[in-house]
Amino acid sequence: MTEEKQVENSNVTMEDALNSFQEVNVGDIVKGEVLAIEDKQVVVGIVGAGVEGVVPAKELSTSQVEDINDFVKLHDVLDLVVITSIGKDKENGSYLLSKRRLDAKKVWEDIEKDFQAGKIIEAPVTNVVKGGLVVDVGVRGFVPASMVEDHFVDDFSEYKGQTMTFKIIEIEPSENRLILSHKAVVEAEKEEHKKEILADLHDGDIVEGKVARLTDFGAFVDLGGIDGLVHVSEIGHQHVDKPGDVLSVGDDVKVKILSINPEEERISLSIKETLPGPWSDIAEKAPAGTVLDGTVKRLTSFGAFVEVFPGVEGLVHISQISHKHIATPHEVLHEGDEIKVKVLEVNEGEHRIALSIKALEAKPEVQEQPKEETETYEMPEESTGFTMGDILGDQLKGQGSDD
Repeated sequence: MTEEKQVENSNVTMEDALNSFQEVNVGDIVKGEVLAIEDKQVVVGIVGAGVEGVVPAKELSTSQVEDINDFVKLHDVLDLVVITSIGKDKENGSYLLSKRRLDAKKVWEDIEKDFQAGKIIEAPVTNVVKGGLVVDVGVRGFVPASMVEDHFVDDFSEYKGQTMTFKIIEIEPSENRLILSHKAVVEAEKEEHKKEILADLHDGDIVEGKVARLTDFGAFVDLGGIDGLVHVSEIGHQHVDKPGDVLSVGDDVKVKILSINPEEERISLSIKETLPGPWSDIAEKAPAGTVLDGTVKRLTSFGAFVEVFPGVEGLVHISQISHKHIATPHEVLHEGDEIKVKVLEVNEGEHRIALSIKALEAKPEVQEQPKEETETYEMPEESTGFTMGDILGDQLKGQGSDD
């Protein structure tokens, strides 16, 4: 090859090489090879441009950079975005570059996709501030205090460093605004859990729960994620005036499911249905002859109803109240009186107990009356089984002979 030809080829190669360098403009996405790692910046060669640029430490990552060597090594090739130009021309000048902003742009795009899909994301809490939590999802996210939990939280300090799940509530990349909620995740999980519980419960099931709260009309019992109501009438066999008289928040209770309304998530429960009835084994607890303490509950014309066990009332017939003749039970008894009674008879199947007060009292002595008075006040026929003729027959015969 002639010398002239070699020079010609050399000139073409240099021209082609110069033309092959890409032009670098602000906003361009470029690749940069790490040429040097300094204290506060990284020097890179922009691939295909023939110029150098610098990446400040704060522009290396979306997270805080303490040591540059933890993020890059010599000859690493980084994806970068051109922030600004430094110098007068591209041959001698250099550029300010950022990896952080390019990474953030990609993160925002991914977050936007997650937001549109309603996806739950996971991220660590990096800081606790007055208004809520700061989290790192590649970009800064904020969780307002009201969106941290579904209940009141007084101190958020324990959340720092925890990795939590969040739902994206609001996103505005141009303003670096990202609002997240952990409360929404908790509520969604609870709703799903409720559906699972409801699917496993059936009318008539007996399950265990914990008293969650008390009202004037009943007790709400937590069945492990969903509450059911025990109406005050279903708390016990005996009358309950206020649920708080017999139950406390936190009590473990056994309940029977009376009915379920899945659409309204309403469950009716009964504690009473899981307890032995007041008449169960009454014949063993109070056999005939037993002396019991009781309370007069009701008075009628024919006797007094006395409560001897919670929910168990027996009848003291008027004839069993006193050895003395009384016209009505009201003459000697009053509602609320505390008395002792003796069991005369028990019928567990019919829920009946016959009681006596006078059986516990000494029978007064009968004073002897004159003969003529005795003859005048004999027991009636239906009570003795004897007729007046049987009793007075001989006397009548005697009187007839005297005539």
